[in-house]
Amino acid sequence: MPDDDAATQVKPLPARHPDAPRSVPPGVAIFARAVGVRGPSDDEFRRIGEALHEGDPLMDGLVAWMAGVGIKETRPLFEEALEYGIANVPDAPEPLREFFAVVEDTPDWVDSEKLRIAAQTMNTGGADGLYIARDVALVGGYTYAGFNQTLLRTGALEKGSNKRFAETSQWAFDLISDGGLDKHGVGYRSTLRVRFIHSLVRRHVTAMPDWDADKWGLPINQADMAATIVGSLVAPSVGGLGMGLVSRPSEYEAIAHLTRYAGWLMGIDDEFLPRDFRESIRVLHHTSAALANPDETSPQLARPMATDPLGWNYSRWQPLRRRLAQSQHLSVSMFFLGGKTMTQLGLPSRTLPWYPILRTPVNLARSAAKLLPGGRERAAIRGRAQQMRFMRTMEAAPVTIGETTHLSQHAA
Repeated sequence: MPDDDAATQVKPLPARHPDAPRSVPPGVAIFARAVGVRGPSDDEFRRIGEALHEGDPLMDGLVAWMAGVGIKETRPLFEEALEYGIANVPDAPEPLREFFAVVEDTPDWVDSEKLRIAAQTMNTGGADGLYIARDVALVGGYTYAGFNQTLLRTGALEKGSNKRFAETSQWAFDLISDGGLDKHGVGYRSTLRVRFIHSLVRRHVTAMPDWDADKWGLPINQADMAATIVGSLVAPSVGGLGMGLVSRPSEYEAIAHLTRYAGWLMGIDDEFLPRDFRESIRVLHHTSAALANPDETSPQLARPMATDPLGWNYSRWQPLRRRLAQSQHLSVSMFFLGGKTMTQLGLPSRTLPWYPILRTPVNLARSAAKLLPGGRERAAIRGRAQQMRFMRTMEAAPVTIGETTHLSQHAA
């Protein structure tokens, strides 16, 4: 007879999971209070810890089959199904059919009009919205030491922070392009490519002799993915309020909806995805309380972000503009993250937050202009152009999501 107690025994939480919720960054705490979100309950907190052991069974199963047959042989079939649909892949193998039968069955709750509104709204943030994504969401994310362990093992330092931000930004640009999240649209394809790469990383890093699952859990697990997608898509829009980038309540709800669908495509369990704007703040707050634990890896990854502007490309006055850009981006980080987090990240903690203060009146005026007929559409076009200019300044080489990855060669 099996031992019922043994059968129902709960797997120990990874050592990285704290005994109690930690304090969250000031910006997160302020917005949580504003919408009535409190810290996680004991059950919610434990559930996040359990999710550190959980991956993406659907994609992980597909990648295991692809690796067994050969990534080079099966990747073109995956790409063909992404582009044209599984029904148009002649003699598609059953594992591929099973995967795409799920992801092509768009959930009934997906609202294409909300996706359109969200995309436009996220484009209206312009360069300032992109600065928040870089200087707050990405830099602040390096306080998640557990996730850093995976990044460092996949060559984050060798790749460089400019390249990583460019890849993350290109994925977001794809999502919020016209029709980006339509089935087989550019954002749909990019998201599933990122999901594929995540699975390769899980397979690759888990096999490394120095990976301690009892300490770190599973690489790119459900908890880390939930924190990352909300941090990437919702946090910049919310943070924009601190710089005068104000949107309608219905637009914030639309952004939460886009985040939910993008997360669903990414393989994140629906329990960790927001159903409305308040839920998005709850996910951000609770995952921050459970996962934000800076260690020596945090400054390793954050410090290059502070020096990157000194190598950016300007057509005129380049030395002066590089120094100005460095000060500007550090001031954005300081404004939102606060001196304590800046110190933990190994960044200057006495930087004056001058740029957000100067930009707030300008952005408030532009936010008011969005209320005019056609205002959001015009602001989205202008904002997208600003974002593209910044990306050209920061990263000269174009980025295509998921076209190649060195991990494909190690997946078997």
